[in-house]
Amino acid sequence: MPNSNWLLPEYIQDMLPDEAWRIERMRANVLELLRLSGYQLVAPPLLEYAESLQIIGNHDMDLRTFKLVDQMSGRTLALRADITPQVARIDAHLLNRQGITRLCYAGSVLHTQPAGLMRTRELLQIGAELYGHSGLESDLEVQRLMLQALTLLGVEGVHLDLGHVALFRALINRAGIPKKLEEELSNALQGKNVPALRPLVADLLPEVKNALLALPTLYGGIEVIAHARAALPNYPEVVAALNELEQAAGHLQPLAHSIGIDLAELRGYNYHSGMVFAAYHAGSHDAIALGGRYDDVGKSFGRARPATGFSMDLRQLHGLLEQHSQPMGILAPHRDDSALHEKIAQLRAQGHAVIVDFLGAVELRTELSCDSELVMRDGAWHVVKMKF
Repeated sequence: MPNSNWLLPEYIQDMLPDEAWRIERMRANVLELLRLSGYQLVAPPLLEYAESLQIIGNHDMDLRTFKLVDQMSGRTLALRADITPQVARIDAHLLNRQGITRLCYAGSVLHTQPAGLMRTRELLQIGAELYGHSGLESDLEVQRLMLQALTLLGVEGVHLDLGHVALFRALINRAGIPKKLEEELSNALQGKNVPALRPLVADLLPEVKNALLALPTLYGGIEVIAHARAALPNYPEVVAALNELEQAAGHLQPLAHSIGIDLAELRGYNYHSGMVFAAYHAGSHDAIALGGRYDDVGKSFGRARPATGFSMDLRQLHGLLEQHSQPMGILAPHRDDSALHEKIAQLRAQGHAVIVDFLGAVELRTELSCDSELVMRDGAWHVVKMKF
């Protein structure tokens, strides 16, 4: 049997130099945008006790999480599948601030299964979370930042979808629907499966039944909000949610190519508590950025705080961008020459990559990714174009 030690597991890939450098610049640019917006960088560990990484009720994320036994304590450890719970833990217990806290992060997460078509199981997740404010203003801040980050990276033609899980929660609470039925209803709505929905709502109050049957049809452009006002009960929670969606759409229109409304969007219903949003692009089958309000996540750590945030996978976004090779470097000979060393230092200080050619083999020069070289002329070192 041939040696296969160089093979990687399925849906796990190396990043080679060009891609790795481009993604590193993408990471740095987004983090700088977040820094200038007042977000402080945190770097949680890749590995934690399993219970610390679980968002209560998020069964899908639990299935995506790799688990192992700690040889030191005997407890179950997990490799993070999402950084959001870790940031919530940091806010709740390590920082323990009483006012607004803005945090950002960038790091690898691992999934037991690919997150979508043509996706890797090792994502490079970057995002931002805002704690301590429950108003529309904080939702808008993180939504704007997500769209600004995509624009900064060069992702064009972004479609933004907005939803609001409080609509469904209001209907469920008014009707006193038990938990099992609630989960069945949320699954049917998320899949817009009207045939499965009909028997589930058959015995409910007429206004709740009609509203739940209407939700899968309430998706499209911003005009959906007006249709929803006519189709849904005039509950204060419903009115407030529709008002928030209308205001958000109005504020965000200049930043997105198009905006859609989907009132059956219940992604992360078990932990999201308000407006949810997702960015889409024609080059991807899956959402390219996700976010929403999740005021109850902190309960897992004994300190619930209003919270909203977004995240995106830089490796996924990299695949949407026009690919350019890295700038070529300058080749320098390997000599014990103080003038040469000084010239190399000067060029590097100016931002040029200078590669010292230890081997000096002409046939291997192309492997060093240089298009210029340092040569001695008239007693000084000069940069000249290489001849191939």
